[in-house]
Amino acid sequence: MIKLMLVDDHAILRDGLRNLLEIEEDIQVVGEAVSGEDAIGNIGECNPDVVLMDINMPRMNGVEVTGILKKLYPEIKILVLTMHNHDEYFLAAIREGADGYLLKDAPFDQVIDAIRSVARGESVIHPSMTKKLLNLHQQKKQEENENALTEREKEVLQCLVEGLSNKEIADKLFISDKTVKIHVSKIFKKLNVKSRSQVVIYAVQHQLVNFPE
Repeated sequence: MIKLMLVDDHAILRDGLRNLLEIEEDIQVVGEAVSGEDAIGNIGECNPDVVLMDINMPRMNGVEVTGILKKLYPEIKILVLTMHNHDEYFLAAIREGADGYLLKDAPFDQVIDAIRSVARGESVIHPSMTKKLLNLHQQKKQEENENALTEREKEVLQCLVEGLSNKEIADKLFISDKTVKIHVSKIFKKLNVKSRSQVVIYAVQHQLVNFPE
């Protein structure tokens, strides 16, 4: 039996969900909350397996409540059910530990399946949000590629760690002083540092270079 807690400030929606859920033999509604504070205060007594969480609530939204509950009760699964399909809500909820994210326009059968899935330890994401997650992953991967050092920049970085001046780097790598300056500027930008000492510390901490003997 899956013990479920409903967290939503709309009584009509809670009543409708509860009436539909009561038909399911393997799901039992053990508690309801009209606000985030109410959910945090009563969840220990209800001891649910799954929390069906709304986002748009007064004073404390569902994303904040999700983060707090996950810290207090990490074993409890939280399935967000909301009308918000905005990236910021979705990503924030996932970052706070939500186990699933569904939109309220989802068919009820899909909601039931999602409750059972998160109860089993699986993750559930509304189909329209899956595309957002993939786009975010691709964007992050592209940014990482753009910030990755080229082979020549790695060589220049190695020289910086060894304490060589721009002139010495130019002589060692058989390039001009101007080219060295361009490489150093790009390295600073990619690693988000502003000085040679900072770039050396960053390179050593992140093991980007070989240590000079």
